[in-house]
Amino acid sequence: MQLHINYEGKKRIKLAALVVSAIIINVLLYFVMSNLGAPLYLDTIGTILVTIVAGPYFGIMSAVCTNTLCMLFNRDAIYFSAVNALIAVHTFSFVRKRPINKVNAIVKLVLLLAVVTGSLSTLIQWLLGDVQSTVSGKHAMGFSEATGFPFLLAALLLNITINIIDKGITTVVAIVLIQLTPETIVQSFKTSTIKQTWESLLKYQNNGKNKKGIKRSVRTRETFSLLVTSFAIVIAMSWIGLSLYYNSSKESSIEHGYTAAKFAAEIIDPTKVDEYIENGENAPGYKETEEMLARIRDNTPDVDYLYVTKVQEDGYYMVFNPYKEDEPRIEPGVLMPYTDFFIPYLPALLSGEGIDTIEYPEDGGKTLSVVYPVKDEEGNTVCYTNSDISLDYMTDYMTDFIIRVLLILAGLFILLIGYEMWMTSIYSTFPITSMTECVDRFAESGDDQQTLDENVKEIRSLGIKTGDEIEKLYHTLCDMTLNQAEQMRNIRRLSESTMKMQDGLILTMADMVESRDSDTGAHVQKTAAYVKIIVEGLKKKGYYAEKITPKFISDVVRSAPLHDVGKINISDKILNKPGKLTDEEFEIMKTHTTAGKEIIEKAISTVKGGSYLKEARNMAAYHHERWDGKGYPDGLHGEVIPLSARIMAVADVFDALTSKRVYKPAYPLEKALDILRDGAGTQFDPKCVEVFLESMPEILVILNKYNQ
Repeated sequence: MQLHINYEGKKRIKLAALVVSAIIINVLLYFVMSNLGAPLYLDTIGTILVTIVAGPYFGIMSAVCTNTLCMLFNRDAIYFSAVNALIAVHTFSFVRKRPINKVNAIVKLVLLLAVVTGSLSTLIQWLLGDVQSTVSGKHAMGFSEATGFPFLLAALLLNITINIIDKGITTVVAIVLIQLTPETIVQSFKTSTIKQTWESLLKYQNNGKNKKGIKRSVRTRETFSLLVTSFAIVIAMSWIGLSLYYNSSKESSIEHGYTAAKFAAEIIDPTKVDEYIENGENAPGYKETEEMLARIRDNTPDVDYLYVTKVQEDGYYMVFNPYKEDEPRIEPGVLMPYTDFFIPYLPALLSGEGIDTIEYPEDGGKTLSVVYPVKDEEGNTVCYTNSDISLDYMTDYMTDFIIRVLLILAGLFILLIGYEMWMTSIYSTFPITSMTECVDRFAESGDDQQTLDENVKEIRSLGIKTGDEIEKLYHTLCDMTLNQAEQMRNIRRLSESTMKMQDGLILTMADMVESRDSDTGAHVQKTAAYVKIIVEGLKKKGYYAEKITPKFISDVVRSAPLHDVGKINISDKILNKPGKLTDEEFEIMKTHTTAGKEIIEKAISTVKGGSYLKEARNMAAYHHERWDGKGYPDGLHGEVIPLSARIMAVADVFDALTSKRVYKPAYPLEKALDILRDGAGTQFDPKCVEVFLESMPEILVILNKYNQ
């Protein structure tokens, strides 16, 4: 165990060294190329190499860590971590389906990575608002200004072109480094994380059969659950953070607006308000007051506008309106109508009361307006100072913040998904899939002992070492399949012993009957042998395929010796009569078929599990039926006669013809065969006769064995 732990630990150290080396290579290349001001970065050589050798998760890890460390040289590098992580994903997806030892495959991989990287990089640059500041963006802008070609499209095409060169160099270098590395080292990296034998992983993971009957794999479900949970947490935390920031910024802006409005109110001379409205800039002190208001506005954070109004029932007068350049000026003395959102506050303003901050839409955004009363010495409200604060800057800031957070989290999400898929795969999906495949094959083995033993070895060769409940399940499964195979072996031995005993009883019964016949001469042995030849011949030629199963063949051959068991009821006088039987004697002789049927039916009802005796009953009852329906005891015809009885009819007659009896000599072989040919289609099933005649070499062996 200690040796195993040390070996596993060494493999993990080698893998960690590979990933760290890849990250260092990526960062160094990024540092050098960025200092040279080149449009190429070559910072994915290590990522592609690790992905091909160790798998997607470690490739994603090297990509995200690379971009995180590159923030030391370029703070925007972290926003592109998702792009480099997707390089690992697409590389693994590509190489797992096809080898990359050919030029056309490498070219396809380079084009795929270039399109993905170029497109996503352009999108991210556009979202960050710095497309024009990049090297490729500057060239794209020059090209666009010279030709009128759309700038973004030019930047996209230029980024893809640059990445074809970048990814071409990095991919080729990574593949060359892998080719120069000894295969044993590469293989050790590939097997350093799996929790079963590499051979079993390759054998079972690409088998389409594994996916049948599975709506959603464990890996997909677990990854999806983790992704949804993580995404929900990020959204919730971001929403809470942004809401707190928005409310805090809004309160701060309102405070600034209140300070500006209050300060403005202190410099307004309430006794001159009407004069200011009537004479405007010509009024004494008007310009000086307006300049002071402009300075207050410009020196107060967040305040966009600061103005003074006098409220009337039919409208309002703009007393002071320090305007900005390129903005229209509202002159004093012009009565302005109220906007709809201002109407609800009018009663309070006309009565001289203070009101809460007003929030209203303006130019597609939102604006806060803080209103502060300017009062005379008697405490009457003469006019109001208004400070307007636009919330657009907060919206723009939060939008930019969300974009940057999502870009940073995208790389982390891909890393998280890769980690979850990797862990679920090596600890759950791969072992369970392999065990399922082996168990399915074990279940399909049936009662074939050799196949069962091979499948037991196959299961034990998986070598699953997850160290958790999966491994415990695996060992339990190994023990269960081994015990089941041994139990099947014992059952087979018992079954074989039982079958031998049953066959012995059958032969004993047949011998008891045959021993009463003075000259049958091994009739049951020969007919059983002929029956086997005929039934196997029918199967070989495909005749009666739906009927002739392995069980049918076994039942017919085993129970063939019982076809004349009914002769036990026939008297010795008739059974061994040397001459021709009289009509009455023949009728008695014919009863051996029905007697045999009754005897075997009693045996069937007595012996459970004796289903093979059903064919013995059919042969005993109907082996004297004829194809044309002129036989006995029931006058059955054609395929209505049980197949086993039709087979026995040919075997029984042939043996009777070629064997010596007390009432006749043995017929010559050719004459016996001619009788069979003539009887095909009238007395016998023609197919049975056909296969019998085609099996003469085997027939002659039996004749020579018993007719000495």
